[in-house]
Amino acid sequence: MAQELIMPDLGMDMQEALLINWTKAVGDVIKQGDIIAEVETDKTTVEVASPLGGKIMEFKFQPGENLQIGAVIGFVGVEGESAPVAPVAVVSTPAAQASAPVAPVSTSNGASTTDDGRFRISPVARKVAEERGIDIAQVSGTGPHGRIVKADVENFVAPAPAVATPVIAPTSVAQSVPVASGVPSQTTYGKLPVGDHVEIQDISKLRAKIAERMVLSKQQVPHFYITAEVNLDALSALRNQLNATIEDKAKRISVNDMLVKALALSVRQFPNFNTHFYGDKFVIHRQVNVGIAVALENGGLINVVAKDADKIAIGALAAHNREMIGRARDGKVKPEDVAGSTVTISNLGMFDVDNFVAIVNPPESLILAVGSAKSVPVVAVDGTLGVGTRMKITISVDHRVANGAEAGEFMAYLKNLLENPMRLLM
Repeated sequence: MAQELIMPDLGMDMQEALLINWTKAVGDVIKQGDIIAEVETDKTTVEVASPLGGKIMEFKFQPGENLQIGAVIGFVGVEGESAPVAPVAVVSTPAAQASAPVAPVSTSNGASTTDDGRFRISPVARKVAEERGIDIAQVSGTGPHGRIVKADVENFVAPAPAVATPVIAPTSVAQSVPVASGVPSQTTYGKLPVGDHVEIQDISKLRAKIAERMVLSKQQVPHFYITAEVNLDALSALRNQLNATIEDKAKRISVNDMLVKALALSVRQFPNFNTHFYGDKFVIHRQVNVGIAVALENGGLINVVAKDADKIAIGALAAHNREMIGRARDGKVKPEDVAGSTVTISNLGMFDVDNFVAIVNPPESLILAVGSAKSVPVVAVDGTLGVGTRMKITISVDHRVANGAEAGEFMAYLKNLLENPMRLLM
């Protein structure tokens, strides 16, 4: 009997993803874990692995349509079977239904509708139409059963009005103008400026998601910060010693790998910082999963997750981190790469940054910000002057979960681990 292919959870609080393409075809024989599709989320491109093995009998969606998490996206069976016949379903999120009431078909072009009068339209197509002020009743759908997909909305050209009325714009720097890209003329910060001295750009889905989460964090999470300076001489010496045994330079252990390990061990020692705040509940995680912030070429940011980072040997941890970061920068992350972080590290040391503070990634309660390692003059215990390597680190903490004294103890423990790095190997 043919089995249903279910759209897996992608992590990152995603409820849906845009189908870019199927990487397998109907009739192909696949194994469990084979990549069957590439989808686009608010953050990045993700490869979707099949939860089943067998012969692909049917795919229910076309590129350009949205796939809901948990939805049936196809069927897998054995040779000679056929996919079950099911009635056409309209996939719609509660948010989309609430924000877009049912409208009657009122034009000759006309989108396809269901028996109860709703438009067959993907959530992403509906969102684009709302952003651009497009009446979906005028859009013809090219998807299955006449469903409107994203490309239909993006390629839609409104019919010219019967009578063109000239508009004289007021001579104001902040005048209101229609913007073809879909940016509204009136924003939270007032009217958009226009003229040759400015350029208007759409905000990407990734930047919009980052903005949404950062505003949420800064508005609702009561942050406090603690900074310490770390002596890196011993850690640098140990890293050089370890890497001397690894011939392939691309596989060597980085300072960031050692920081991830130290953070994970510190969190294991202070489990309160592995606690997430959910209003009237605390969730204490038993796994220490460190989210590693990775900057992308398009200006975006994504966290890959080093799971059980407190338990994995430093060499294996470094190899796994390197693979995940590579996939993230190539836009080929796997769902498991980005799901399940319990604390986060953000390292700007490669940019000659003295120190900085990071914003907590809710519902997490702690993020570690790492500055640059620098050679500085230091005074030895005997009073002599020398040169040493120092680095500033800062923790941002959710004050609803921990207090300053506890965070101070945590920072002292982390600093001690980094200055006595042989403990990272135990």
